[in-house]
Amino acid sequence: MPLSPLDIHNKEFKTRIGRGYDQDEVNEFLDLVIKDYEAIIRENKELHSQIANLQERLEHFQNIEESLSKTIIVAQEAADEVKTNAKKEAQLTIREAEKNADRIINEALVKTGKISLEIEELKKQASIYRTRFRTLLEAQLELVSGESWDALESTNERA
Repeated sequence: MPLSPLDIHNKEFKTRIGRGYDQDEVNEFLDLVIKDYEAIIRENKELHSQIANLQERLEHFQNIEESLSKTIIVAQEAADEVKTNAKKEAQLTIREAEKNADRIINEALVKTGKISLEIEELKKQASIYRTRFRTLLEAQLELVSGESWDALESTNERA
């Protein structure tokens, strides 16, 4: 059991004749020892209190650090998940765009083919129409250039 200031104060020494110490000097010295000892005990209690306070604060900050670490990990996982989902969505969008582009190109090729056929058909019809029209004109010109018109003109002049 540690020595207390009261133990020091109440300590009595036996006296011997001839070789004894001056009691007043011993008591004064013991009073000084008691004061210093009490100061050391107070300081020791304060230091223990500060240590307990610092340990409590350290635990608090360790808890905060742990929470922050977990939060950072969760945030990183969420960011990774968002990034992965964004990549997947981008790839899906690209595939859909490529499919639409292929479909549009195929439709355009089909329409181009149809239009080319229609153009060829129109060229044939224009050629046929031109030939028929030329034939009609030539027939009409032959009719107008024929002898019956000459005879008709000469009859009109005589009358």
